[in-house]
Amino acid sequence: MISQLPKWVELGAFALALIAGCVNAIGLLGFEHQSVSHLSGTATLLGAQLLGLSWQKIFHLLGVMLAFLAGASLAGFLLHGSTLRLGKHYDTTLFIEALLLFLSSWLLLSGSFYGHFFASAACGLQNAMATTYSGAIIRTTHVTGLFTDLGLMLGSAVRGQALDRRKAKLFLFIIVGFILGGTAGALMYTAYGFESLFVPAFVCLLIGMSYRVYVKNYSR
Repeated sequence: MISQLPKWVELGAFALALIAGCVNAIGLLGFEHQSVSHLSGTATLLGAQLLGLSWQKIFHLLGVMLAFLAGASLAGFLLHGSTLRLGKHYDTTLFIEALLLFLSSWLLLSGSFYGHFFASAACGLQNAMATTYSGAIIRTTHVTGLFTDLGLMLGSAVRGQALDRRKAKLFLFIIVGFILGGTAGALMYTAYGFESLFVPAFVCLLIGMSYRVYVKNYSR
């Protein structure tokens, strides 16, 4: 049951979704309307570009997709198993995500589109951090699956099945966090451009350090 999830999951999921929404908004506004927190649109664009044989755009889209895959692979290397558990290397993963976002911002401010790849790798790394546990699929860089799951839960509730309130609460935390992150990202990009990526990078560092302190104090 979802009730077995540790108490820090909702807050952590909200914060991670906030980061992803922020990065994705900056991507949509500054990377030629290119999303980096999920790949559905990117894959569609790639298919469309294959018809025109625009090799530069094809290379760029493939790079974004492969960078996301590389980030997820790195998470798979760092985090063993498929359960959320106190003591895992989530802090290390968050520190690496922060580094990737710092590199992305620096490259984009230098005029290099390779910064898109580092932002996508950061999202892939984050998305792979939280996996399946107690029947809940937790993804923090996109919300399509969450709306689907919520719809299924609501439909089942109308049919008379008990609603898993904590699971619904978790999904709503992620959705609201992602939307608010998009708002923050849009506001910051309008004011500061690609320097805005420093903010989610610092938030990653803050969450990572907070998690490390929490583990030291409560894992004994």
